[in-house]
Amino acid sequence: MERIPTLLAVVALTLSALPSAADPSSSGANKLRADMRKLWEDHVTWTRVYIISAVADLEDQKAAAGRLLENQVDIGDAIKPIYGEAAGTKLTALLEDHIKIATEVIAAAKAGDAVKKEEAANRWYHNADDVATFLSGANPEYWPASEMKKMMRDHLDLTTAEVVARIQKNWSADVAAYDKVHDAILMMADMLSEGIIRQHPGKF
Repeated sequence: MERIPTLLAVVALTLSALPSAADPSSSGANKLRADMRKLWEDHVTWTRVYIISAVADLEDQKAAAGRLLENQVDIGDAIKPIYGEAAGTKLTALLEDHIKIATEVIAAAKAGDAVKKEEAANRWYHNADDVATFLSGANPEYWPASEMKKMMRDHLDLTTAEVVARIQKNWSADVAAYDKVHDAILMMADMLSEGIIRQHPGKF
């Protein structure tokens, strides 16, 4: 599970290899970076809210799930100006599946149903690969498939650790798991924004 240093090295190596065709300090580029970070921070924040609510059977569970699904629409909408309406809609659909399957994983883990958890987890990781493949197809030079798959799978690994720690009431591990999830998602957000900036320098 200790993959953050490796992930950081991957992102650093990728960014160092990017050509400087766009002005990386332009206001447009900086806005994209900030917006991308906000979107993906919302993703892990509302995932955490949902995990806490679902594990404890709180009354806000449905509301948290609804807000989390809204975030997937926001992420899809964010790429429409660059990659088009169909691409944004497709990304939203893939990410909605990502969330819906995650709720199944959490429910099965909480119930102690190993069979259902494994089945849902297998679909979850397959979906993560689909998300990675889709993103790489849109920007293969700056979002290589192997790196995108690693990032997505690391995200799932770290989120699983968060869920398990919460269920086990291991609060120190729970806090540590969320910190890792948060760090990793910011690195992924930065790789996505830098890839867009380098692929479409004329827009920035």
